[in-house]
Amino acid sequence: MDKILRINMGADGGPKIKIDSLGDYAGLGGRAMTSTIVAKEVPPTCHPLSEDNKLVIAPGMLSGSTAAMSGRISVGCKSPLTGGIKEANAGGQPSQMLGRLGYAAIVLEGKPKENNLYKIFINKDGVDIKVDNSLCMLGNYDLVDKMKAEHGEKIACISIGQAGEMKLAGASIAFTDMELRPTRHAGRGGVGAVMGSKGVKVIVIDDAGTKARGPANPDNFKEANKAFVAGLRKHSVTGEGLPAYGTNVLTNVISEAGAYPTKNFMWGSFETCQKISGEAQAELENARGGEGTATHGCHRGCIIRCSGTFLDKDGNYLTKQVEYETVWAHGGNCCIDDLDVIAQLDRLDDDFGLDTIEMGATIAVAMEAGLAKFGDGQAAINLVKEVGKGSHLGRLLGSGAAITGKVLGVERVPVVKGQAMPAYDPRGVQGIGVTYATSTQGADHTAGYAVATNILGVGGSVAPLKPEGQIELSRNLQIATAAIDSTGMCLFIAFAIMDQEDTFQALLDLINAFSGQSLTGDDVNALGMQVLKAERDFNTRAGFTKQDDRLPDYFKKEKLPPHDITFLVTDEDLDQVHNY
Repeated sequence: MDKILRINMGADGGPKIKIDSLGDYAGLGGRAMTSTIVAKEVPPTCHPLSEDNKLVIAPGMLSGSTAAMSGRISVGCKSPLTGGIKEANAGGQPSQMLGRLGYAAIVLEGKPKENNLYKIFINKDGVDIKVDNSLCMLGNYDLVDKMKAEHGEKIACISIGQAGEMKLAGASIAFTDMELRPTRHAGRGGVGAVMGSKGVKVIVIDDAGTKARGPANPDNFKEANKAFVAGLRKHSVTGEGLPAYGTNVLTNVISEAGAYPTKNFMWGSFETCQKISGEAQAELENARGGEGTATHGCHRGCIIRCSGTFLDKDGNYLTKQVEYETVWAHGGNCCIDDLDVIAQLDRLDDDFGLDTIEMGATIAVAMEAGLAKFGDGQAAINLVKEVGKGSHLGRLLGSGAAITGKVLGVERVPVVKGQAMPAYDPRGVQGIGVTYATSTQGADHTAGYAVATNILGVGGSVAPLKPEGQIELSRNLQIATAAIDSTGMCLFIAFAIMDQEDTFQALLDLINAFSGQSLTGDDVNALGMQVLKAERDFNTRAGFTKQDDRLPDYFKKEKLPPHDITFLVTDEDLDQVHNY
């Protein structure tokens, strides 16, 4: 990947295309690319929906190659939800295709002067941009069907639904999977609203006539890839649990640990969680769709295959296998224990282009405010449909949990830096609480997944209910995650590389054989720190202080059943996380 595609959406006479060399961004990919461009080129105090913000879409360093698990993509901008820097990560096919086409990044700049919607088409012959207002207010599923009718079945799409067009702070960007379904989302932080502010409805990618990116040392690359795959397959999480039950394998585990946020973070376990567990979900999917339906990859080169296909009661495709965080957000957090209802909510979120975590947390806040009763699945569906309609209530809900809580007068709103907490209560997993508080991204479990060590015993063991060791754990994981997000690798490889030294070495060998470098573990660590420093610097210049690296007060005051514990890590200790 040797070029950056820049599109000035606000240029005189209409959008202007420019192809840049990598320049100062050479050697960067994924999150390292998005965060470095945003930190360098976006004024930190700008309005997130203004012409000064930029939307950066970047495949990882290894994307477009035959390296296993290398098809993740990063989206970066100043976040409309947090007001800070944002990197949202997704699977799907676009990353591999952009890599094969040679693009290290797409940068959308400026803002259209006219109220038009644009379609961007990218293939080996170049880039074409057209006004297409017929796409206005289409959901992602109808939009992709229209693109298939126009361009055939061998494309990939990056798109926004109605929420992105309305520039709602909970809006996601959809990336199509191998079946050309808009099921993989860069969900967090309102990135879809920024794409909407640029007037871009869809980016269509066709990599026909291209080849996989070749490694610098083919023989070493092949050998390292083989060893890396073997390491993933022999680990109990990446080789057994995730392929069999998907990410929702965690539901029973986290509820039993007393860290499953229930009824808007009132309780740490959900009495009927077994009804929506990964085991129950896989059994249902295999029964409706045939054996193997619960195992599926979201992009070419995925060997963990933690996704699946959810069919409705009549055997018709409804949505992808609903992921753990979504099952929790629309399920246990709202006291809903019906997988069919949760799958309908997931389908609506994907179609409208909404972050499922933010939306589920928002519905729970609305339930606490009395707009619906906890456990009422149909009421939850109706509330999400309001967002698709663009009603006054829908626009409120689509703006996220923090805004909804403020407008509806709810005190207990589980957010950090304006972003809703995911599916782990910080009182029951103290390490993840540190990550929520101190991440550059707002509350984000993927920024430093302390659950792995606190609960699953991966990479060692740190007691989940005690403050000791949590700062170091979260710090190290945040650094490692920033580096992994830059490679284009799926974050789930962390389970194997944290437990198996030979698998970590295989990953290093894979990167080195591909790039021709001689990186060590220390170099990977340095890359992670470099990314985090750029993000922290942006947030500081945007006005963030150490007071923003805090959990809401009620987590320090309200005891979480069943352990009856509060968040115990002190503010003074939180301030030490980013002292590298």
